[in-house]
Amino acid sequence: MTDVKTPANMAPQAPVAKPANPLAWPLGLVGAALVIIGSFLSWSYNGQILNDLSIDFYPGGLQILTIIGALLSLVLLLAEKGPLTKLGAWLDATLGLRMLGTGLALYMVLIVIAITTQAGGLINVNPGGYVSLVGALLLAVSGWMLPLRQLRDMSEARLPGWAEILSIAVLMGAILYAAAYALGLQDAWSFILCLVFVAIVAVTLFRTGALTWIGHVAQRRKRVLTLAAFVVAFLFPFTQNGSDANMSIANQVLIFSATAMGLNIVVGLAGLLDLGYIAFLGAGSYTAAVLSNSAFATVGWKPPFLVVMLVGAAVSATLGLIIGTPTLRVSGDYLAIVTLGFGEIFRFTMGNLDGNNGPNLTNGPNGIPGIPDLKIGSFDFGKDHTVAGIDLGRFSNYYFLLLILIGVVILIFARLNNSRIGRGWVAIREDEKAAEAMGVNVFGLKLLAFAVGAFLAGLAGTIKAHQDAAVSPDQYQFIESAFLLAAIVLGGMGTIAGVLLGATILKLLPEKLRFFSEYRLLMFGLLLVLMMRFRPEGLVASRRRQLEFHEEDEELATEIEEEQLVTGEAK
Repeated sequence: MTDVKTPANMAPQAPVAKPANPLAWPLGLVGAALVIIGSFLSWSYNGQILNDLSIDFYPGGLQILTIIGALLSLVLLLAEKGPLTKLGAWLDATLGLRMLGTGLALYMVLIVIAITTQAGGLINVNPGGYVSLVGALLLAVSGWMLPLRQLRDMSEARLPGWAEILSIAVLMGAILYAAAYALGLQDAWSFILCLVFVAIVAVTLFRTGALTWIGHVAQRRKRVLTLAAFVVAFLFPFTQNGSDANMSIANQVLIFSATAMGLNIVVGLAGLLDLGYIAFLGAGSYTAAVLSNSAFATVGWKPPFLVVMLVGAAVSATLGLIIGTPTLRVSGDYLAIVTLGFGEIFRFTMGNLDGNNGPNLTNGPNGIPGIPDLKIGSFDFGKDHTVAGIDLGRFSNYYFLLLILIGVVILIFARLNNSRIGRGWVAIREDEKAAEAMGVNVFGLKLLAFAVGAFLAGLAGTIKAHQDAAVSPDQYQFIESAFLLAAIVLGGMGTIAGVLLGATILKLLPEKLRFFSEYRLLMFGLLLVLMMRFRPEGLVASRRRQLEFHEEDEELATEIEEEQLVTGEAK
C-alpha cells in the first residue's frame, strides 16, 4: 500500500520565510487589471511598426499576448487565494507569479525599447504601454511578496482519462496556433517579442509544476501524445495560407531533424563524437541527383524514387561502414579528428569528380542543378494542389513526404533505443571497458551505430536533393555538422523531443532573424555557453542525463528508481 503524504511527513518544497503580506494579493490583482487595461489602449504613436499597436480598444497581436499573460496571472492569484485554492495545493502559484510578473515586466521593457528604436524616440510610446508596464511591475512585486508554501507531489495528481486527453489536445492546439502565428510575423522585432513571450509562459508553467504534470500525463498517454503531435504537424500547412517561404523553412527543419536523429544514435546513444556527419546527408543527396532526370546527371539508370531512396541510404550506410571500420578503434578526440577529416574529404571529392581530376560523376564544384520535382505515381510534387479550399504549393507537398520520413525515423530510433541494441549502445557510452568486460560486442555495436545513423541521413538526403532542385559541394561544409551536433546538445542527447526542438531552434531562428546576419554565430555561441552553464543536460533531457549532471539530487534519483520499478512491473 502506498503511503499518502500528509503535512506531517511531506517534505516542504522550500522553507517559509515569513507570513503572507496582506498587501501582496490585492497588489497582484491591481497589477493584472492594469496590464489588461493598458493592453486595450494605444502603445505606439506610429502605426507602421510592431504590426500596429496604435489603435485604442483594438489590441494588436503583441497586446493580445500580454492580455493572455495577465489572465494567466489571475489564475495563479486565484490559486493562491480564492476559488482555485484546491489547484494551489498542487501548483506552485507563488513561483509562477514571480516568474510571470518579472517576465512580463521584461517583455514590456523590450516593447518600449522596440518602439523607441523603430519610431525614433521614447516620445512615440503612448500611455497604454506605460500602464501595462506598471501593471507588470506590480505583478512582479506581488509575486516576490508572497511566501512559498508546501505542495503536494505532482506525480500523484490524477484527472479522469478524458480530461487528461483533452489537456494534451489543448496543449497541441496551442503549439499549432503559436507556431502559425510566429511564422506569420514578418517584422523581426515582433517575432523576437513573440518568442520572448512564449519563453516566459513556458518557464512560468515549469516553475508552477504544470509542465511536470504534463510530463507525467505524457508518460501515461504516450500513444495519445504521439498521435496528437502528428495531427498538429499534419495540419500545419493548412495554417500558412499557401506561404512557400514558411513551408520552405518547415521543410528545412524536418530534413535537419531527420538527419540529427541519425546523429543522435551515434552521439546520443553510443557516445561517439562525429564531426563529419553532414557527409552522409550529402551522399544521399548526390545519389538522388545522379540518378535523377536532370540534364546534368551523369548516370543513365533512372529507377523509381522509392528505389532511389533505398540506394541513397545504402550508399550512405556503406560510407559509414567504410569510415567506421578503421577509425572506431580510436575514441574521444582522435575519433572526432578522423570524422572531421572524413567530412572534408567527402566535400573535396565531390568537387573533384568533374572529368578533369577524376571521373565525371558529380559535375565538380558546379554540382548538379536542374533536378526535377518528384513524381510518385500520378502525383506531381511540383504542382499546386487545393485541399478543402486551401492552396498547397510544392513545398507543402514535400512537407507531407518529409513528415512521413520523420515518422519512420522516429519509429526506428525509438525501437532501437528500447531494444537490447540500444541498451548496449548506452552501456558503451557510459563505460566502454566495463561493457566489453560484460560481453557487449563493442566494436560491432559501434559499427552498427555508424551504419544506421548514416542510413537515416541518406534517406533525408534523397528528398533534400529534389526539394532543393540542386546539389553542390558547398552545401556540406563542416559548419553544418557542427550545427547538427549543437542541435543534439541543445535539445538533449538521446531523446526524440529534444532533438526535434533543438533542430527547430537552430533552423528557424537564423531564417527569421536575418537582420542579425552579422551576429548570428555570436548569438548562437552565447546560447550554447548559457545552455552549458545553466542546463548542460539539454532543454528536453532524459532522466538518466539529468542525474548525470545533478548527482546530488536525491529526489531525482528516487523518482528515476520508482519509474524503473513501475516499468519493470508493467513488463
